Amino acid sequence: MYVRFWIAAGVAASLAMTSTQALAQTTDPQAHQHHQMTGTPGGWHFMQDGLVLGLFNDQGGPRGGDEFKVPNWWMGMLSRQRGRHEFALNMMFSLDPATVGDEGYGEIFQVGETFEGKPLVDRQHPHDLFVQLAGSWRVSFSEHTALRLSGGPAGEPTLGPTAFMHRPSASNLVLAPLGHHTFDSTHISFGVLAASVDRGRWTFEGSVFNAREPDEHRWDFDFGAMDSVAGRVWFRPAPGWEAQVSSGYLRDPEELTPGNAVRTTASLAWMKMKPDGPDFRAFAMGYGVNAAHDERRHGVFAEYSIEQGPNGVTGRLEFQQVETAVLLGNDEHGAEEAALVTALSLAGTRRFLTVRGFEAALGAQVVFHVTPEVLQATHGDAPVSWQLFLRVRLPAGNMGRMWNMRMSQGHK
Repeated sequence: MYVRFWIAAGVAASLAMTSTQALAQTTDPQAHQHHQMTGTPGGWHFMQDGLVLGLFNDQGGPRGGDEFKVPNWWMGMLSRQRGRHEFALNMMFSLDPATVGDEGYGEIFQVGETFEGKPLVDRQHPHDLFVQLAGSWRVSFSEHTALRLSGGPAGEPTLGPTAFMHRPSASNLVLAPLGHHTFDSTHISFGVLAASVDRGRWTFEGSVFNAREPDEHRWDFDFGAMDSVAGRVWFRPAPGWEAQVSSGYLRDPEELTPGNAVRTTASLAWMKMKPDGPDFRAFAMGYGVNAAHDERRHGVFAEYSIEQGPNGVTGRLEFQQVETAVLLGNDEHGAEEAALVTALSLAGTRRFLTVRGFEAALGAQVVFHVTPEVLQATHGDAPVSWQLFLRVRLPAGNMGRMWNMRMSQGHK
């Protein structure tokens, strides 16, 4: 496992050294401008972000256990502006298939995707190698109005809040939210076409995409018909604030259980950065519901992060209705009513080393659960999980990281 960690770190480092500066970011995370980015006027610009985690994971309760894993990801954007036109290529990759494994990492109450023909239960699936590989074209009609077309073989539809890996409000947390499959599991979709219109503080988006979940073979593309649709509206009432409402029709998203789903989400996020450094505070909250298999599963989350100097603190509170029947090993969907799990995650980090822009930090996280009665026999009354980790972040440049990045929005 330790060898895998250093392999992943080495690959991430080699990718990092190809860039000279990361994404520029102001107090308003959406107000990214080309003059803040690496590159020559009228030429190509490159931005990047990424991290590697050496994670010791202890999951509590009868379904828990200990393990060492190395989650990781790298993302970048290559863009160029010519007059009113902007062209961009979005890339995101992960070596999770090698460093986390086909069964992912342990996370009690989590359900989603499959391994060897069975659902992954009490585990979070790994990322695929190709998380995002998409292009976009944006044309401005005025200072406040623009049209963007985007898409590619791997991308994200216009559905849900910013994925959890890119939310600054979750910056120090190392496990996926229990509501991942309620809010942002479609951030890896193999086949997406999207369009968006910016009009002042508003952005209106729509997309067609392949909603089928990836299979257990994580090194390839899992193409399918782009027969699912989603729409999303963003509103930015003030610098640093953004709200979204979205809904999508997902055709046959689950590999083992035929049937369509409707996902609806709403979220509100805020971020404030210091003008003279990387310190920030961020908050996000959201509500989502999945309607599928004649049942509805609701979820609510709230997150808050503070990063100041070498220290970082993050908290997340979740109320999530889980797939009770699957957790109990019942093959019949809906045989048990969706039970409500409460989870409180608290994490802290301490940066101890900065070399050529690379940041190394040690951190710890603890997760407290409140178990519904129907799952107490299998998971315990109030299991507690904890994690210790070494986090290496890639160089981010003078203006900050690629927080709140989305395929359909690029850096503007």
